[in-house]
Amino acid sequence: MTKILAIESSCDDTSASIVIGGKIINNYIATQSIHEKYGGVVPELASRAHQKNIVPVVDQALRNANITKNELDAIAFTRGPGLLGSLLVGTSFAKGLALALNIPLIEVNHMKAHILSHFIDDPKPSFPFLCLTVSGGHTQLVIIKDHLTMEVVGETQDDAVGEAFDKTAKILGLPYPGGPLIDKYAKTGNQKAYEFPKLKGKDLNFSFSGIKTAFLYFLRDEVKKDPDFIEKNLNDICASVQSTLINILTEKLKLAAKKYKIKQVGIAGGVSANSGLRSRLEEIGKEEGWKTFIPKFEYCTDNAAMIAITAHFMFQKGEFADLSVSPKPRMKI
Repeated sequence: MTKILAIESSCDDTSASIVIGGKIINNYIATQSIHEKYGGVVPELASRAHQKNIVPVVDQALRNANITKNELDAIAFTRGPGLLGSLLVGTSFAKGLALALNIPLIEVNHMKAHILSHFIDDPKPSFPFLCLTVSGGHTQLVIIKDHLTMEVVGETQDDAVGEAFDKTAKILGLPYPGGPLIDKYAKTGNQKAYEFPKLKGKDLNFSFSGIKTAFLYFLRDEVKKDPDFIEKNLNDICASVQSTLINILTEKLKLAAKKYKIKQVGIAGGVSANSGLRSRLEEIGKEEGWKTFIPKFEYCTDNAAMIAITAHFMFQKGEFADLSVSPKPRMKI
């Protein structure tokens, strides 16, 4: 059976995974806490941490799978999109190892991999499959025609929804990363307490810059009236803004499913770990008669297992990279 080592280093998590015959054996991730005190990922610090973490993480993955590097059939890595310095560490390591072992190299698109995380465990979607990919850098509606053929039918025209979550949290004074904290506080809040502008238009593209601006002005005006407004109403504020963002996402998702007559629908990417979005998708799925798919939490955030499963399908098709390959920070589906 084909044995592939996959490496993910697109942002601030260094991850390695082994896939054998299409089955994910493990998924190790080394996280970086240093960025918390800066309120966001510092690219230079991220790339340095990748250099420190990549060898131990890869070694751990190989040991856990009970194989040696000499038994590998291919090395896969994230080519993009992502931070250039971070991608460079993973790309260079993968190229060097593939060259030393004289085995094929597989370049993986990070966003395609998020979508293909749905094919790690059962139940798996059938084709065509509609996926809402939501992360700190992307918000897209993608039709998956087969494992390696995808079409973007809608995307954000400005900020990604993950960025909207994090910047909203920053305005509220919450620590980084703020998106998960908004989700946490929203669970005990009233989502109808405050109204924020919703995205209009019948096309499939998104925009989140307007809601961020509206939220900033809303808080400015309320804090003028009551300096303790945020502290007194934090749960309701979080619930209201999260509900607005989720409604923007799911309304476009419904439009796309109707337009393309697709009943297999899922979510992927870091924001798909949001509990409000996960439960809302399940509710809409029942209303619309969809078969819905939501990845396990460990496969929502950046991880090498999704790179590994994508590499498995690419290996089967003989889609290999040349050793001259370089990182592509703005890589598109």
